[in-house]
Amino acid sequence: MFTGIITDIGTVRAVEKQGDLRARIATSYDTAKIDIGASIASDGVCLTVVDLGPDWYDVQISAETVSKTNIGANGWAPGQKVNLERALKVGDELGGHIVSGHVDGVAEVIDIRDEGDSSRFVFRAPEHLARFIAPKGSVALNGTSLTVNDVEGRDFGVNIIPHTKEVTTWGAVKVGDRINLEIDTLARYVARLQEVMA
Repeated sequence: MFTGIITDIGTVRAVEKQGDLRARIATSYDTAKIDIGASIASDGVCLTVVDLGPDWYDVQISAETVSKTNIGANGWAPGQKVNLERALKVGDELGGHIVSGHVDGVAEVIDIRDEGDSSRFVFRAPEHLARFIAPKGSVALNGTSLTVNDVEGRDFGVNIIPHTKEVTTWGAVKVGDRINLEIDTLARYVARLQEVMA
């Protein structure tokens, strides 16, 4: 489990076809404190560490994950920056919201505009996920816990403050980019309960 609070910006060093995909990600984390088999959310995708070096870790990425995330939509390439978060430990501060690292789909950035010191990002969600997104609800976008400000059909907006843009990859996001979207777990279960009770 994760909280959607980004703690490092990693850089993709290499991607190779090896079964599915294998990627090497450079990090400022102390890799001596990372175990093989640990989970690290990379742009919101929970990936398992399969090898380690002094300033990098390797992950294997299944074909299913590639098909459901922006790893497939954009294609990870050397030099690409990714938001990183280590798995939550018991007793850690829960600063964002409960995030599983299981991406539900890919949203498209359709507008970015300044609003005071922050920036309003507007996204278009896949049709099958739009019903799970509600004003003042939570979403994880590229692994970042964000609050939804407004919803209109499949489109929804969030505001991103300067600090978030500085410590994540959000400062480089452009209109047309495809973003990993994880809906709020609570919204998923409420919707399922409504289906069962209908």
